[in-house]
Amino acid sequence: MKKDKLELFIGPCVLESKELAFEIAGSVIEQLKPFADKVNYTFKGSFDKANRSSITSFRGQGIDAGLKILEAVNKEFGVPTVTDFHTPEQADAVASVVDTLQVPAFLCRQTDMIVKGAEACLKYNSRLKIKKGQFLAPEDTRHIVTKANEILTLDQILLTERGTTFGYGNLIVDMASFQIMKSFGVKTIHDATHCVQQPGGAGNVSGGKREQIMVLAKAAVAAGADGVFLEVHPVPEKSMSDSTNCLDLLKVGSIVEQLLKIYEVV
Repeated sequence: MKKDKLELFIGPCVLESKELAFEIAGSVIEQLKPFADKVNYTFKGSFDKANRSSITSFRGQGIDAGLKILEAVNKEFGVPTVTDFHTPEQADAVASVVDTLQVPAFLCRQTDMIVKGAEACLKYNSRLKIKKGQFLAPEDTRHIVTKANEILTLDQILLTERGTTFGYGNLIVDMASFQIMKSFGVKTIHDATHCVQQPGGAGNVSGGKREQIMVLAKAAVAAGADGVFLEVHPVPEKSMSDSTNCLDLLKVGSIVEQLLKIYEVV
């Protein structure tokens, strides 16, 4: 049986500008050329970071300008795109532009988000990617899948593991969650960036444990994850969001090479 390609969702945390989006997309595509027949690459970028720690933090370009950037990336590079939506009312507009519509972790149990997202994905032949909330057991994602599956086929639904809250400001990835969530008939994605996040860990912004990203990403692929979600930046320390837990853009090629070795063995 032919193995599915490794799903890769790679890009900046927040869409800072069209120029930065083009720089990142172009670099990632170039670095992935040696693995083109083994991976499915989707460019990711948020038009709004609605849950920033500080009210003064940069949130993004907003829905109109942000979707224009994502549309431009798709047109320029021919790659599919993914972004979050934050209210049921945004679902149709976002799905009309991106190939994968993402439900943020804290909103994963909101029925209106799932239903409207699924309806929009059905309308535009897109996929619905739902992040498992930090408060949710992997077994309980079956209810999310059931809701979405009323409208979409299982191959249009993806679940994402981004860690579970363990005490205050600390997240733990349960590697068994990939097997559990896959048992519901959907693909599972490992959020390599946000699972090492430390909410509020740097005062008025989130902290992070960048050095643990690859350890957990390799473990997740070994545990059966179908893909990896990864945020990168040309200068991680200058990223306008999640600067402590995004990776150097130029390391994408070596990261994917390592992950593919494990994926192919599994």
